[in-house]
Amino acid sequence: MSYFSPKLGIDLGTANTLVFVPGRGVVLNEPSVVAISEIDKRILAVGAEAKEMIGRTPGEIIAYRPMKDGVIADYRVTQAMLRYFIHKAMGRYQLFKPEVMVSVPTGVTSTERRAVVEAAIRAGAKSAYVVKESVLAAIGAGIPIHEARGHMVIDIGGGTSDVAVISLGGIVASVSVKCAGDRLDHTIADYIKKTYNLGIGDKTAENIKIQIGSAVPLEEELVMTVRGRDFISGLPRSFELKSNDVVKAIGKDLREIIKAIRDVLQETPPELAADIIDQGIIMTGGTSQLRNFPELVLRRTGVKAVVADNALFCVARGTGIALDHLESYKKAVIAKR
Repeated sequence: MSYFSPKLGIDLGTANTLVFVPGRGVVLNEPSVVAISEIDKRILAVGAEAKEMIGRTPGEIIAYRPMKDGVIADYRVTQAMLRYFIHKAMGRYQLFKPEVMVSVPTGVTSTERRAVVEAAIRAGAKSAYVVKESVLAAIGAGIPIHEARGHMVIDIGGGTSDVAVISLGGIVASVSVKCAGDRLDHTIADYIKKTYNLGIGDKTAENIKIQIGSAVPLEEELVMTVRGRDFISGLPRSFELKSNDVVKAIGKDLREIIKAIRDVLQETPPELAADIIDQGIIMTGGTSQLRNFPELVLRRTGVKAVVADNALFCVARGTGIALDHLESYKKAVIAKR
């Protein structure tokens, strides 16, 4: 019997964790949330089950997100979460320890990288590789990263926005800012609190962003009924929210992401900058699907931007492709064990 070692690619995100199996695609896409009991610190649920509990739990259960800004904030909980995801994805291949590749934000420190490798090994991986998110996003979006040409990728997820220029398989210039989907949700909730005296939860804020949010003002606005708790009377109340309110609310955060893009463009060598103007900027990650985001990038940088197909799955797909062709992507792998 030939020695069989299954492979798993894990896009370990602040908001969601995706597991990719080469040949099978994305087999798991669940929130990076763990529910813990306050009393004996037991882990009660992971993933989708735990997310259901957020904001709805009795006092003694806390729903906890172990990843903060794309980095491990709580080691023990992350390990438990990884173990759960690896188990669930492996299904009937439990006997074999998988080779695992995990994505990390571009701005990650070596200590943080080690923590990820360590957590994956402890969670049951035979060997673990770590690759920067931007490189994986580029591979997953189908960009030929080995060419001697400049490609610019913006990966905007839940916790971080990673902007990078890639050429010859490596990162030439990059910036990672801790401003992405989660921050937009908080900003929307804050805006509604200040403007309408209404308290809403993170889940509602995220729904507002997805259903009526836009990066630039719309001529024909979308409208949504928002329900929350009135701060003055303490009672539930609902009102109509329009798209351009959301545009106004998130403008400052989007400017921060645009600034990161401009900073990277300014650091890019002229030859590669010319390539980028030719081909445009590729946008990946869940938050890049915000309405008219490419339009905003074009207006502010003068470079056209395109959202990749299946933007949400690019990094996960990249892990799978890189695992399948480890030899050719050796240069991109930064830590392994």
